[in-house]
Amino acid sequence: MKLTERVVVVTGAGDGIGMGLCEAFVDQGATVVVSDVDADAAARTAHRLNATSMQCDVSDERQLQELIDRTEREIGPIGLFCSNAGIGNLGDPALATSAPNATWQRAWEINVMAHVYAARALLPRMIERGQGYFLHTISAAGLLSRIGDAVYSTTKHAAVGFAENLAITHRHQGIRVSILCPMAVQSAMLVASTGGGTEAVDGVLTPREVGDIVVDALDKETFCILPHPSVGEYALRKIENYDRWIAGMDKLRRQMGVGRAA
Repeated sequence: MKLTERVVVVTGAGDGIGMGLCEAFVDQGATVVVSDVDADAAARTAHRLNATSMQCDVSDERQLQELIDRTEREIGPIGLFCSNAGIGNLGDPALATSAPNATWQRAWEINVMAHVYAARALLPRMIERGQGYFLHTISAAGLLSRIGDAVYSTTKHAAVGFAENLAITHRHQGIRVSILCPMAVQSAMLVASTGGGTEAVDGVLTPREVGDIVVDALDKETFCILPHPSVGEYALRKIENYDRWIAGMDKLRRQMGVGRAA
């Protein structure tokens, strides 16, 4: 997909990866809608980029529907929708079952169902137009796992499954899907992460670096976007020998001091 003159919506764009995506897309000539649950953060990013800001809590299907309706009504047909908002660092890293049900449900709504809600609202319009693109920010945790964050890892795995089915089911109708699966990226989530040290072993990218990588990948319509190429290698090792991979992850957990050593 060429981004020039496309209408693009990015959720969770007040800072971090979302902000980096917006910067890169604007530089490509896209008309960008900066959306975030924090209206002030969205407005700051939009003001700096001469873009439009809209507040939205992606866990609320009605708000996502309104974000999409308003964008198409006031700006134009959405060519690319980036479901970027996400939450992590949930529960005690030393106990996989520590998070309460409410935390699991909140993560499920934001990390998984927000992708479903956006696709549910946009698919009929995109199918009618014969084209459309969804970018889902998922994280390497969706392909591997985030040590010490069972809720995040589980919901991100589910998000990969939905994106795969979205791509398979609607490819013949002109719909394209990409998943963005980086490791460490400069953001508030990384700073707060109990597993931040493990994520950073292959380097920390800036949000803008990720944005530029995404622009190139969207141009090629790459399904799985890996800003850290090592993630692909790790995923292959995981599939080749699950027992060895789990043992290796446990060793890394103990080396990095995440949770209590067994």
